[in-house]
Amino acid sequence: MRNLARPLLRMLGRDDRGAIGVLIAVLIGGGVLLGMAALVVDVGQIYQNRTELQNGADAGALAAARQCALGTCALASATSTALTYTNANASALTGHAAGVTAVCGSDGLGDCSGVVGTGLTNCPPDPTNGLNFVDVLASTRLANGSTLLPPVFGRTLVGNGTYDGTTVKACAQAEWGYAEQSNSLALTISVCQWQDLIASGGGFNTLVPVYIKGKAKACAGPAGLNIPGGFGWLNTTSPSSCTAKIDLTTDTTVTKTGNSVTSACQNALVADVSSYVSGHPVTVFVPVFGCPNPPVPGCPVANTGSSATYYVIGLAGFVVSGYKSIPGLRPDAGTNSACTGNAPCLEGYFTPGLDPVSDYPSPTPGGGFSAKAIKLSG
Repeated sequence: MRNLARPLLRMLGRDDRGAIGVLIAVLIGGGVLLGMAALVVDVGQIYQNRTELQNGADAGALAAARQCALGTCALASATSTALTYTNANASALTGHAAGVTAVCGSDGLGDCSGVVGTGLTNCPPDPTNGLNFVDVLASTRLANGSTLLPPVFGRTLVGNGTYDGTTVKACAQAEWGYAEQSNSLALTISVCQWQDLIASGGGFNTLVPVYIKGKAKACAGPAGLNIPGGFGWLNTTSPSSCTAKIDLTTDTTVTKTGNSVTSACQNALVADVSSYVSGHPVTVFVPVFGCPNPPVPGCPVANTGSSATYYVIGLAGFVVSGYKSIPGLRPDAGTNSACTGNAPCLEGYFTPGLDPVSDYPSPTPGGGFSAKAIKLSG
């Protein structure tokens, strides 16, 4: 009997191999596998589309905030910019197209009450920190104009083929204000010189002379605002750079190094002027020292000479277009049409600029200086 049972068991084992095929046929007939495919593929498409839209909304909000921070804040241009960046993040999934349902915010961009909500597809509430902001609400839009993400399997399973797809949305919010951090050019100017230069030069983007150490200076502000005068070279973050670390959220004082420009700053000025002459001006950021209102101890300048400490109240964007009579540098470079006489002088113009280092914009202008910052806030 034992010998007879073994062949029968082996035959039964071979027969088991067909059971899986029968089970799969039953599952397909009952729609279970198709339902699972619909969940995996169609829901996966929705998540992919939302990820693309979120990336596009983030980029669009930052780009629109940049435009507004630098002085061009209009709903039409902000919407066009947001759409450009939303489309740039779309994939073949939607024919490399996307949509922008709404752009709103402060500074003339319009009320956001109609798009604020609590879900993933809604924008966050308006900020209460005093900063300007923009909301960008992105949504599904195919190259053919449809606002529905078409399903792969779902149409065959839902409503007898009447399911046409899903509209996916994602929102981003960006804020902008005045920069409070910078790896600035390692020099500082007084607030009264800033005011004189902006007034005498007619505002931003006009060539002005910035004299070193108060030589031939026009600034005649309160006592102490020009010690030792003009602008002063600051301690640098390293011997090989001409940058000074500024962070007005934690420390408002910077120190000077004396009268001599370092070799790193010489190289930086030569490079900045070369960029300007070649038609690619570079905006650097200059700390402005003075006293806040009301004044605080230690402002605007404490001590004298190489141990002087400046109290910084803001950052200004500046384009270096030339220099003249600066010891240690190669012969005068740039146009030098604003510098006169033999006093050491930088030539350039103040301009609004976006500081890439600062991620803590402030609503306080600090005297109306021109360094701005943006950040995602939702």
